[in-house]
Amino acid sequence: MELSEVSLLCKALSDQNRLRIVQLLTGGEQCGCELLDQLQITQPTLSHHMKVLGGCGLVSSVKKGKWNHYSLNCDQWTAFRNYIESIRDASKDEGGCCP
Repeated sequence: MELSEVSLLCKALSDQNRLRIVQLLTGGEQCGCELLDQLQITQPTLSHHMKVLGGCGLVSSVKKGKWNHYSLNCDQWTAFRNYIESIRDASKDEGGCCP
């Protein structure tokens, strides 16, 4: 994973609403209307957050009728997790702080 990708992912995850969206999507695909009900935000605000999460590849969307349905992009999450683990492993190998 390129550092530019990691930077975009970290920026996307730096917002509490986007972290909450990710948390909600861990249970599976959800309609935008369901996310709106759970987040207590406006539809334009949800669209902005989904654009950020989709733009860095963390979330995928499919249009069904008039609503978008969102789900986590497992391949991107796996690549991000592997990157984070590689940092931990390198730190551990060098006697760093990460057990």
